[in-house]
Amino acid sequence: MTARFAAFACWFLAVIAAAASVSGASSERPNIVVFLVDDMGVMDTSVPFLTDDQGQPKAYPLNELYRTPNMRRLAEQGIRFNQFYAMSVCSPTRISIMTGQNAARHGATNWINPRQNNRGPMGPPNWNWEGLRGDSVTLPKLLQQAGYQTIHVGKGHFGPTDTEGADPINLGFDINVAGASFGAPGSYYAKEGYGLHSRRSHHAVPHLQKYHGTETFLTEALTLEAQERLDRCVQAEQPFYLYMAHYAVHAPFQSDPRFATHYADSGLSANAQAFATLIEGMDKSLGDLMDHLERLGVAENTLILFLGDNGSDAPLGGPHEVACAAPLRGKKGAHYEGGMRVPFIAAWAKPSPENPNQRDLPIPAGALQTQIAAVHDLFPTIIRVAGADAPETHPVDGRELQRLLIGQSDPERPETFLMHYPHSPHRSDYFTCYRDGDWKVIYHYFPSQQSGGSHYQLFNLANDPFESEDLSESEPEQLRRMMGRLADQLESHQALYPVAKDGKVALKPEQP
Repeated sequence: MTARFAAFACWFLAVIAAAASVSGASSERPNIVVFLVDDMGVMDTSVPFLTDDQGQPKAYPLNELYRTPNMRRLAEQGIRFNQFYAMSVCSPTRISIMTGQNAARHGATNWINPRQNNRGPMGPPNWNWEGLRGDSVTLPKLLQQAGYQTIHVGKGHFGPTDTEGADPINLGFDINVAGASFGAPGSYYAKEGYGLHSRRSHHAVPHLQKYHGTETFLTEALTLEAQERLDRCVQAEQPFYLYMAHYAVHAPFQSDPRFATHYADSGLSANAQAFATLIEGMDKSLGDLMDHLERLGVAENTLILFLGDNGSDAPLGGPHEVACAAPLRGKKGAHYEGGMRVPFIAAWAKPSPENPNQRDLPIPAGALQTQIAAVHDLFPTIIRVAGADAPETHPVDGRELQRLLIGQSDPERPETFLMHYPHSPHRSDYFTCYRDGDWKVIYHYFPSQQSGGSHYQLFNLANDPFESEDLSESEPEQLRRMMGRLADQLESHQALYPVAKDGKVALKPEQP
């Protein structure tokens, strides 16, 4: 009896231990990496995001120019979105990721000049130039409260100098490496102190003194710093949120010497060659992080969300409408698709069907998602993945991406995107555009050289994805319908408008 009892006890304890093990694995929260690239449009990669008439990825000449094998690696083990939108300038996008709100709602509708209010001559006097504040509801704060270690590496640009938003530590990050008020590095070169010993010393990237005087390119230094912080999190057995926000591929266009020979005989200008090296260096950083996560044994439990913050600014020459996002029209700052369509890839760092979190979010390998999504969708998506909570008093414009991430369609999801830019000058002046299904309308508040003197532009992106035929005159009913919806969206977001020359009267969109 004793032997049988002992055997039974051993078996019973083994079952209990196994159950506890499974339960523990199920409750292990996933790590999350947001890998954000500055000024990277949807065409700045060897991975094709645009599709042909059959809905299959189609490569264009610009895809042949760049080398991004690690983006391809990530896409092959996850899902890429070919209609993913960002605001067409950087600070609005970054604050949208942090808050889940469209820029028209959070009010930081322009890039934030760290030293002076850059609303433009007729921009809204009370636009949110100060960006995020210490009391703002932010994604890293909510993740902190849920037990995550929150790590900021790279570009901040959440608020001007001498405000709370200038330092990511005030916004919910436990660790800040290199984040400050400015949006462009003083230099990518360590020998110049990343700007400290250059004419752009006011943009010297902080916290990287140990690399000064070495050959360590800025992109590499940020990668090494991120890896070191991940080591500490894993040792502490704490889930982490890494916001990896590269300064690359923003100007100044300085060549990354690790990749310069790849483009020496390309026939490109020196700036264009340098831009291509910045792209390749960013891609190497992505691969290095993925490899490091695997060495740490946490890759299977780490979700990576890769994206750009606005359209391309590649220095390929030509007017902004046709330069660097071809065949898409426009570039960074523009009201066309090339200004606001960005790459987005979601994947587990190492696919594993046995991982409980991957069973909860089974991202298919090599998939393409064609439904419209946008940067403010990251906030509610990450909140749900992490098991965190957002206060009900905080309005969120974004919608969870879970169904889209697993390759399904979401018929209840609005196929819309609002981009509001009531400022000047930044390539395009004083405009609002609104996408609703196949249709896109652009309202220009003032006649300008960029708008051709017209107040309206209307495109059917299903028939004309490259915005070559303005239908605002030939489709008056559709124009009225779209302008009505644009105006409704601005009002529902409590948007601010450009003002008349007297600086007082708000100029709301005029209906056709």
